[in-house]
Amino acid sequence: MSADAKKIPTPVGLLAELTHRCPLGCPYCSNPLALEPRADELDTASWKDIFSQAAALGVLHAHFSGGEPAARRDLVEIVAHCAKVGLYTNLITSGVGLTQALVKELADAGLDHAQLSIQDSEAESADRIAGYSGAFARKRAAAEWITQAGLPLTVNAVIHRANVARAGKMVEFAVALGARRVEVAHTQYYGWAMINRAALMPTAAQAEAAIAEVEALRKTYAGVIVIDHVIPDYHARYPKACMGGWGKRGLNVTPSGKALPCHAAETIPGLEFWNVREHSLEDIWFNSAAFNAFRGTDWMREPCRSCERKTIDYGGCRCQALTLAGDAREADPVCHLSPYHAKVAEIGEVAAGSKEIDCEPAYVYRRVKLPEPAE
Repeated sequence: MSADAKKIPTPVGLLAELTHRCPLGCPYCSNPLALEPRADELDTASWKDIFSQAAALGVLHAHFSGGEPAARRDLVEIVAHCAKVGLYTNLITSGVGLTQALVKELADAGLDHAQLSIQDSEAESADRIAGYSGAFARKRAAAEWITQAGLPLTVNAVIHRANVARAGKMVEFAVALGARRVEVAHTQYYGWAMINRAALMPTAAQAEAAIAEVEALRKTYAGVIVIDHVIPDYHARYPKACMGGWGKRGLNVTPSGKALPCHAAETIPGLEFWNVREHSLEDIWFNSAAFNAFRGTDWMREPCRSCERKTIDYGGCRCQALTLAGDAREADPVCHLSPYHAKVAEIGEVAAGSKEIDCEPAYVYRRVKLPEPAE
């Protein structure tokens, strides 16, 4: 390990994208537009080796994601291995694909926690957003199985135009499901959400009303449920420290074994992402060019370079900088100090003036193949 590598903290969490297969078609999915096929997925032995490496490296938390991780027939075996090597395990699931028997098997294998996504507090709207008839009912059943198995439950609710008026109701629904924690996160515009941005983005007034409603519920449900609230980027004054800082706290491994500093990093051209089939996790974390590309602050340009917040938000999101400013090394245009901030304001103005704001939007649903562009 080089002298520079010794200054890099070890990762705390590993997000394992076990598969991109998923029964839902959520139009805000953060997975890449080119989903990785089943034939390219790492096998059971490879995943077990990755988790063993992660534990040796210092990783504490293993998060099983996808797609839908329950699509993997070896999920119980993978969970049992992670428990064996001392990793805290968290299942991130749509609930569709789970059965009561499988939930019990996972709990018996050592699963520590489950996160269940919901699309709305109303069944018809929830199923439409998910692109799956009956998804809402399946999620209610999954929540019951999870809590009956004695597993702590977190509910994830992504907020956008179709459900923004019921942000508070979604918190109440999480309480009714028996969740101990709810994460209310306004849509982040990457992956499929970028394709659907015009249909998903609420107005500033709608977002502000939802934020106020959720914040008020903190007092109402204090001691009942923990509310984590991720406010919308496009209506913020300063950007978030994306991923807690690039290559600072955690890493993702895709179904085919590519190691990424964040889920959307592949959108940035010119970065080479090493694969766990050819490199160890330790080598990737400390030495790969992609993980070192935006670490720390030396890469920054103005206004970030001389900003007093540069070690607070680390310049914001690199993928968002690329999308909105055309260059991943620019300040995140969400920041009001960015020379590209006007683009964010323009997008907000378009949302505010949308004639479809009260209509059911037309989504491009997440599918294995994208529809052909209209001529």
